[in-house]
Amino acid sequence: MILVTGGTGFIGRSLIRTLTNAGEQVRVLLRPSKTSPNFPKGIAVEVAVSSFTDQRSLRAAIKDVDVIYHLAGAERQGLQGNLTQVDVEGTATLMRACKESGTKRIMYLSHHGADRGSAYPVMKAKGIAENWIINSGIPYTIFRTGAIFGSGDQFTEPIARLLRMSPGFFLIPEEGKSLLQPLWVEDLVTCMVLAVEDKRMAGRLLAIGGIESIPYAEIVRLIMNKTGIKRSLVSIGPDTLRRLTLYIDQIYRKFPISIFWLDQLAVDRITSLDVIPREFGMIPVRFKNQLDHLVKG
Repeated sequence: MILVTGGTGFIGRSLIRTLTNAGEQVRVLLRPSKTSPNFPKGIAVEVAVSSFTDQRSLRAAIKDVDVIYHLAGAERQGLQGNLTQVDVEGTATLMRACKESGTKRIMYLSHHGADRGSAYPVMKAKGIAENWIINSGIPYTIFRTGAIFGSGDQFTEPIARLLRMSPGFFLIPEEGKSLLQPLWVEDLVTCMVLAVEDKRMAGRLLAIGGIESIPYAEIVRLIMNKTGIKRSLVSIGPDTLRRLTLYIDQIYRKFPISIFWLDQLAVDRITSLDVIPREFGMIPVRFKNQLDHLVKG
């Protein structure tokens, strides 16, 4: 049995679909909520309901589970999310429950730049969560990733929405020089599934990304070309853009870009270009060749 946390999110839905298509038994951990879960249609999975603060119910949720894909995190909720409760304390509680239940493998999704001493909240939370997993005594594989794209993502689609909202110009920090290494969600999921069966991956922390490093400004231009949206790119200081985003996020809760996303652009978020070909024997798709999801209708 495989358990997936964060299974209703963008990456989780793709992972569940891949696992079930391969004939795996999948159980999804859901936090208590009044809203219906956003599962992929036509896919049968088991459901366990538990918060990350309840170790007893977590133990029940992971009964008979051999492998856990831990994808849950609060960053998607922006300032309304609780990184400490979900990413840090939630991972600590999950690891204690796994140790008591005899879980055989943990697969964790982290970020480039994860560090317990980071000044960026998401990177700090991910770094602390990594530490809990590494010191749990349970075989693990940690994937550090950056910008993940595909239908329903929190990367290209928010940029496209913000471009549509923008009044003829689009603000980018420091001329958009920061490098990103976009990775298609299906390539990420393939790597995560392959890693479970590969003994070489146990006890590994792998930084992975797409086949090319692209400046943020070029990414925005590629999205404009694909969607047909024309905007002038205007450079702005990162601190000014951060304050502006923080202000807008407080008055407009559905603003496409969160303060946490801007942290991704503070420095280059890249790794070696050959990691996926070398470790998994596959070539990730190029960013500009997999943007059809941005074309509506």
